[in-house]
Amino acid sequence: MKVLIIGYGSIARKHVNALREIDSEIELLALRSDKNADTEEGIKNIYSWDEVDSDLTFAIISNPTHKHYETLLKTSELEVPIFLEKPPFHTLEGADRLASKLNKQSLKIYTAFNMRFLPVIAWLKNALVGKRVLEVQIYCGSYLPDWRPGRDYRRIYSANKEMGGGVHLDLIHEIDYAKWIFGEPTEVRKSLSTISDLEIDSIDCAHYFFQYENKVVTILLNYYRRTPKRTMEIVLTDEEWYADILNGIVKNSKGEILFESDVSMQDTYKRQLEYFLNAIKTEEILMNNLDESIETLKICLDDIRK
Repeated sequence: MKVLIIGYGSIARKHVNALREIDSEIELLALRSDKNADTEEGIKNIYSWDEVDSDLTFAIISNPTHKHYETLLKTSELEVPIFLEKPPFHTLEGADRLASKLNKQSLKIYTAFNMRFLPVIAWLKNALVGKRVLEVQIYCGSYLPDWRPGRDYRRIYSANKEMGGGVHLDLIHEIDYAKWIFGEPTEVRKSLSTISDLEIDSIDCAHYFFQYENKVVTILLNYYRRTPKRTMEIVLTDEEWYADILNGIVKNSKGEILFESDVSMQDTYKRQLEYFLNAIKTEEILMNNLDESIETLKICLDDIRK
């Protein structure tokens, strides 16, 4: 297996670790923009598209979000499957047009919403089938300066609006799995703001309200919570469920454990790549293809959706 990586940052390293677990003899090429970039054993640095091998298994796009559009367009010329890090883009401008163009090439493009491979999320999706859900509250908060220890958080893309940063884009996972579990909302309203003292110009607080025919889902995301918290509270007709997503536990209102898993977030990167590789081999229709991820992005960015 030979894989091209475009954008070799922290998220790309997670994918590389997972790929090496899947195939210990994998060949990895990293397309670098800096000719003084560090070298790493087992990874061949290249510095132009002319150096890309013709026998790639697939390509990973994991550079800053604001570069995804031009990178996806260029990578599509290789005519290999593409593994696109989320979110697909930082703006909707030209997104549908590009998707239409790439669909004509019949390219396999997967957008990496790895939380679908977290057992607690998958369990909730299956366990709620046939249940009467009235209300859902989804919360994800953590402290941006703790995300990448040793680096000035004010210089990473998350802190910079023009680079595609913002909690609404970084934590678009919550929008994706809410759709995956509860379906497409009939109406969406949102509030995006920068309210902390973090010295960033990107959005650090995002609040979404999903209206359905017979239920409501609210999502609150932030960059400024010192103690990380990622939860989902589900109000059913006869009880409440509380999901601690960070610890993989679901309890009911009596405190009884309904589900428990010790699978970590890091494990989802391997599971996700195994799914992607299997889809390449079997011609399976991919979930979270480019069209689907753009629809999620529309919910993330549109002011009002009815």
